[in-house]
Amino acid sequence: MVTDQAVRLLSDMRGVRYGEVLAVRQAEDGGLNAEVYGTQLLNDCPQDRWDALDPEAIAAELGAIFVKLNGPRYWALDGLGAKVAVVEPVVRTFSGFEMRRIAVVRLGDHPASAPYQLRTVERGAVFFFDAGKPVYELVDPDGTAFVMQAYCVGVDPALTEADLPGLARRLSLPSGWSFRARLLDKELVVDTRDHPATVVQDELENTYTLPG
Repeated sequence: MVTDQAVRLLSDMRGVRYGEVLAVRQAEDGGLNAEVYGTQLLNDCPQDRWDALDPEAIAAELGAIFVKLNGPRYWALDGLGAKVAVVEPVVRTFSGFEMRRIAVVRLGDHPASAPYQLRTVERGAVFFFDAGKPVYELVDPDGTAFVMQAYCVGVDPALTEADLPGLARRLSLPSGWSFRARLLDKELVVDTRDHPATVVQDELENTYTLPG
């Protein structure tokens, strides 16, 4: 169990661009896992290099069942803290694009990324959302709120941060779910260094995480 207080290492992360490669493999329990390779802190995911990525070639190189390109994405958080290495942080180059292995996503028996389906991610990370800044949340029928950690321009390349407050008009929310935008009255810290993170995506592939 992590007992030390989360310490912020990086600030001014809101709006920083990145991209990820998800390599899907068979897990020991018979289900599926996705190894996540990301450009975070390595480069800002240039569009020309992103467009040159070949998922089938990457899958063959990694010996994966298949590969999904996840992004490009922009952080909707403000700071990052110290990260626990839950996987060996291997650095690889795909079509001249440097990425680092950063996490493992448990897919179970459902490899496809379905909107509003909860996933668990072994990432060992700390996210900071600053007081006075906006956050965007999906709220499930039980009232549990998931805060947006990043928005995606892979589905809608025209999506910008200015569009996020009105996102409810774009989403086909399941019965009982809602979307809201609000200003934080105090800092929000999402610390998943000692347990898997629970995440969910909407149909635009914006990603939300469960605080705590």
